[in-house]
Amino acid sequence: MNVIISIVVIILLTIGIVWLIDKFVPKKLKPVINIVLWALIIFLGYLTFMSVYEEIKFNKLKVKRYAVVIDRLVDIRDTQLAYKEVNGEYAGDFNKLIDFVENGQVPITQRRDTLVLDEEKTRAFGGVETMKTITLIDTLSYYTVRDSIFKGNNRYKNMADVGVGKPGAKFKLEAGKIDDIPVFEASVDKAVVLYDQEKYLIEKEKQAVSIAGVKGETVKIGSMEEVNTSGNWGKDLSIKE
Repeated sequence: MNVIISIVVIILLTIGIVWLIDKFVPKKLKPVINIVLWALIIFLGYLTFMSVYEEIKFNKLKVKRYAVVIDRLVDIRDTQLAYKEVNGEYAGDFNKLIDFVENGQVPITQRRDTLVLDEEKTRAFGGVETMKTITLIDTLSYYTVRDSIFKGNNRYKNMADVGVGKPGAKFKLEAGKIDDIPVFEASVDKAVVLYDQEKYLIEKEKQAVSIAGVKGETVKIGSMEEVNTSGNWGKDLSIKE
């Protein structure tokens, strides 16, 4: 919208200057004025073009960087889900997650229903055998997170690293409970991912609310405010979860 307003202002300004020159400036001064006017028009046009071009470059760069960040957040989420399956809660620091990938085993189970004697009802009915159905969970075998999620790849060792943007940046990892239900959140501020870009573009991006992009001030997965293991990005980023 700001770009459109600028273009309209430039057009109106140009028309106004041309009219003033034609109306009030002596003929002998018009060539000089015209040169100055054209220089001004070219300069303003350059500024308009660069404002549009800079935003186009920014949008392309942010999508590339977000793709790296989202890939790593999905790894964190998948590891957290496996960790919770074994431990009944999410990990609150990356050392626990990394150790779990290296040493932990997740059981492969099978549920089956079977009939057993309901002793309480049998007594209540004077010894008449009464049966009830219970569900048994059998452990068939185990799998390691490293082989299942990471396919033997060692990228899990750098799970805490954002990987793009500000050098050495780390994800923020939190874990806790909401009404006794485990929750977690892994996040990084957009200003960290886009640290070397124009500040006004970063601030504009942090205010994004579109469901197509990344909503809010951070790129995150999970939530400490609600039971949710999804990310806050839209499908147009072409990242598979």
